[in-house]
Amino acid sequence: MSYMDEYKFWLTDPFFDEDTRAELKGLEGNDKEIEDRFYKNLEFGTAGFRGVLGAGTNRMNIYTVAKASAGLAQFILSSGEEAVRRGVVISYDSRHYSPEFAEITATTLAAYGIPSLLSDELRPVPVCSYSVRYFKAFAGVMITASHNPSKYNGYKVYGEDGGQVPPEAADVILHAIEDITDIRDIKKMSLEEAKDKGLVKLFGEEIDKAYTEMLAGLVVDQNAIDKQKDMSIVYTPLHGSGNKPVRRILKRVGFTNIHIVPEQELPDGAFPTVKLPNPEDPDALSMAIELAKKTDASLVFGTDPDSDRIGVAAKTADGKYKCFTGNQMGLMLLDYILDAKSEAGNLPDNSFAVTTIVSTKLAGKIAAHYGVELMEVLTGFKFIGEKIKIFDEFGDKHFQFGFEESYGYLSGLDVRDKDAVVAAMLICNMAAASFEKGETLVDRLDHLYEKYGFGVEETVSKTLEGKEGIEKIQNAMKELRAELESCKNSGEAAKLLGNIPVLAVRDYKTGTRYDFTEDGVSKSEITLPESNVILYELGGDKGIDWACARPSGTEPKLKIYFGTYAQDKDEAVSRLASIKSEVTGYIEAKLK
Repeated sequence: MSYMDEYKFWLTDPFFDEDTRAELKGLEGNDKEIEDRFYKNLEFGTAGFRGVLGAGTNRMNIYTVAKASAGLAQFILSSGEEAVRRGVVISYDSRHYSPEFAEITATTLAAYGIPSLLSDELRPVPVCSYSVRYFKAFAGVMITASHNPSKYNGYKVYGEDGGQVPPEAADVILHAIEDITDIRDIKKMSLEEAKDKGLVKLFGEEIDKAYTEMLAGLVVDQNAIDKQKDMSIVYTPLHGSGNKPVRRILKRVGFTNIHIVPEQELPDGAFPTVKLPNPEDPDALSMAIELAKKTDASLVFGTDPDSDRIGVAAKTADGKYKCFTGNQMGLMLLDYILDAKSEAGNLPDNSFAVTTIVSTKLAGKIAAHYGVELMEVLTGFKFIGEKIKIFDEFGDKHFQFGFEESYGYLSGLDVRDKDAVVAAMLICNMAAASFEKGETLVDRLDHLYEKYGFGVEETVSKTLEGKEGIEKIQNAMKELRAELESCKNSGEAAKLLGNIPVLAVRDYKTGTRYDFTEDGVSKSEITLPESNVILYELGGDKGIDWACARPSGTEPKLKIYFGTYAQDKDEAVSRLASIKSEVTGYIEAKLK
């Protein structure tokens, strides 16, 4: 069907509820909006989908959720009786319609004979991941759009290891969804009937206790906490799902002086006090910092709606508050964990840490200092989870820490997605250890740079909404590859990014690395999975400056990353400013 035929079907067929038909009725004459809602189905990617809330095949609503759940059901049924018996764990965050979408997921699975454990209230991503492993479920579903604007929601699928489903499983689910040609054929069951048949059961307090105790076992230095237990800490859940689990673990390990931003404490899918519920944005912590000034807090942090990301600020010597980047906090936690374990003599041989190709390159220096292997993966915590599974759970190596530049961190083996709850506990532990030495977290970062060299990284995001925006992003990436194709034949790599010399290019879509030298171009294979990413190595001090272009997998954005490194801070900052200006302008021109 054409997009207009699909629109008319949804508008007139009695299968759809009155509210849906009324919403679509209001779009009559707005062909551009109708096309955007119906020109395609909401895409199921490597771990699920996110979309704007509303009626339509390209929107997040009860019908697209039911269709995804029916596809998931077919995947589970095709996996055998044992998979069906183990069933699915379902949780959700504070976004609009999250409880309703979670219930639709559970009842749709029940209609196909698949049991589920449904969270009895909102719980965050890390608890969902942990619950899959704890209950030995075959799969998990988390209803969330993470840090996206309030008009979004999403559907995230986990495998039996508690990590996001791998590409192979995602493809099977996608094909099962695509095989549903008539949405009216999807089986249904009421929640009451599903409960009566034992196909939907609720879970709650048991998992909270187990998860909290697991986290308590990951404390790095309990002695520092005991001595600094009354340090003043401000926390904001940003209207999300982190409020209870974060406060629970901080109390469990001994912190006694926690202040919660009252206006942002309770769940609210409108996120009324922030422009974006994203702790990557320093503005999201502005109310928390104001409270910190009143309470003389040394540490401030906030978690996003599904509590998988955390943003942090710390008091400086002059009484101001500095917000840390995701890279800076990742480096500090990596160094803190490895240093503390090394000092205590319990850092195992064959230890490893994991980060992403667009995260800070200083992580490699830190890992090397402690004799720890650093693995680089594509963007997305599913790839970090896979490394834990392969090399720790089923191998002879020992996972210590994982992080990505977008404010995601993980410690321990029992969660396989980024976990802002464990990160909150570890950051408070690290702050307490710093205070014991008469230092702030700002001092700790300065000492880290003195030891390993200075690094500065930045990300620019270009948001282009709608069908036209997606097409512009796709075309920009095609143009970058076309220029790479031309330059690799001529050897004139300098033309790739305007006036910035390029030493090498990694094209993760083709799995090829191109090294540009005076003698020409040499090619080598990249062993990571295929991904629509182009990374440019730019030289600089010690040859590790870089820039990268990557379409976001969860939002209509083209993300452009930069990193520069030097012993001298001013030099690194100056070089980054120059690279950022040149590269951003060069790529922006391709989005028009």
